[in-house]
Amino acid sequence: MKIALGQINPTVGDFSGNSAKIIDFAHRAKTAGADLIIFPEMSVCGYPARDMVERPAFVARSQKTIEKIAAETVGIAVICGFVTPAPKGTGKSVMNSAGFLKDGKVQFVQSKMLLPTYDVFDEQRNFAPASKQELLAFRSRKLALTICEDAWNDKDFWEHRLYSMDPVDELVRAGADFILNISASPFHLEKLQVREKMLSAIAVDNKMPVLMVNQVGGNDSVIFDGTSLVIAPDGRVVARAKSFEEDLIYFDTETLKGDVREPMNSREANAYAALVLGTRDYVCKCGFSRALIGLSGGIDSALVAAIAVDALGKDNVIGVGMPSPFSSKGSIDDARELAKNLAIRFEVVPISPMFDEFRKTMTEVFNGHLEDVTEENMQSRIRGNILMALSNKFKALVLATGNKSEIGVGYCTLYGDLAGALCVISDVPKTVVYKLSKYVNRDKTIIPISTIEKPPSAELRPGQKDIDTLPPYEVLDAILEDYVEDMKTVKQISTERNLDKELVLKIVRMIERSEYKRQQAPPGLKITEKAFGVGRRFPVAARYEV
Repeated sequence: MKIALGQINPTVGDFSGNSAKIIDFAHRAKTAGADLIIFPEMSVCGYPARDMVERPAFVARSQKTIEKIAAETVGIAVICGFVTPAPKGTGKSVMNSAGFLKDGKVQFVQSKMLLPTYDVFDEQRNFAPASKQELLAFRSRKLALTICEDAWNDKDFWEHRLYSMDPVDELVRAGADFILNISASPFHLEKLQVREKMLSAIAVDNKMPVLMVNQVGGNDSVIFDGTSLVIAPDGRVVARAKSFEEDLIYFDTETLKGDVREPMNSREANAYAALVLGTRDYVCKCGFSRALIGLSGGIDSALVAAIAVDALGKDNVIGVGMPSPFSSKGSIDDARELAKNLAIRFEVVPISPMFDEFRKTMTEVFNGHLEDVTEENMQSRIRGNILMALSNKFKALVLATGNKSEIGVGYCTLYGDLAGALCVISDVPKTVVYKLSKYVNRDKTIIPISTIEKPPSAELRPGQKDIDTLPPYEVLDAILEDYVEDMKTVKQISTERNLDKELVLKIVRMIERSEYKRQQAPPGLKITEKAFGVGRRFPVAARYEV
């Protein structure tokens, strides 16, 4: 039997576009001689659809669309994900389901058993779990059809399991010959290795092939890498799709051979590709094609600009320099050189006249108070206003440039550098910003070397440097990783990192005091295990005893 894996990039709610893609891939697979093609979880409607699935019209459209797909893919069997009505008495309106389409009809439906609620997932909010599961019979084979999380509870792989049941194990004991898993498994920097090891363990333990097709693309903050896999019974990868782009690959169940695409060769390559994909899909799926970026001459805005050009093309990116009285000539020159290297449009809008007027206007109200961070924030907010005005005029989305280190400790200004539609590198620590910038320059100089080498500074007062108020970024990022991603205490971080306890305590307090800023910031693209965003839900008004 020849099985195709249709790794597609669906858009949430775009039933016509998603179904057209599924039908096209199915026709291509049929022409190539495939007997069966499998598509990702909820590929008919896109994942995650969140509360859209609560709309009766959404569910009805899902049913109508899968029937259309069945009618237009006669000659090849198709498995794809969609939503189905939940039985009465479950307290939910829908189920996350997989449909088996053959001979123009929906012949078999299996719904998801395990509904995750950790990190970016909140499936128990919307879906009812399946009450039972059955093997799918096809071409004299018995197939274990599972949906994403159903395969993530193997007792021999995980030290601590999240669920009491294992759908894969139960289907194997029922007599399965193959394990199929349709997924929408989000990307983070460790995920590809973990996913492959886990699926290999399942294949070896059960002595049978495992086929996993994964969604690709960006939907809001979440990025899906694709990287669909087929694992042989001995644990070898015998088929692999591309990462971060659509792909169609094939696997032969008799020879245990398939198409194998080469994986990317570094963490930086994966991270950069993920950010490019996430940026492109966010902008385009929101109905736009152009982006605006404030270019300060610093490394953060330079990296965001490079990502935007790779995502949208140089003709669709506009850089804006907004020098203040404290901007160095070197920074202005660096911004201009970057724009030239990227071949993007570059506009300069000096903010000094506006800043002078702001200070003059506020002189009487501020009488008796020395200049402080208030005036620094004025500059950032003037820039935010300029970018939003240009956004309206040019119909281009503003890409904010704050990194994870700054956003973590509140080293960013609400309605200023946090203004925008998407915060591209909000999950990229400053130390990784430097690594990605060097990756951008791997073949030729795009980001000016002086931008990479100069000390980081917001340039909002004379001689200002980040290190004036923050520890070195190597130290700050280590504390952030321990506290935000690994949930360690101040004492643990201080002891394990051999850091001054008062310094760790200061950073932790900065993190907690900045929650209100993060909850008003634009959505950001997730590339680490724990990003600031939908996967990290903390109260704003709270007291933290650390």
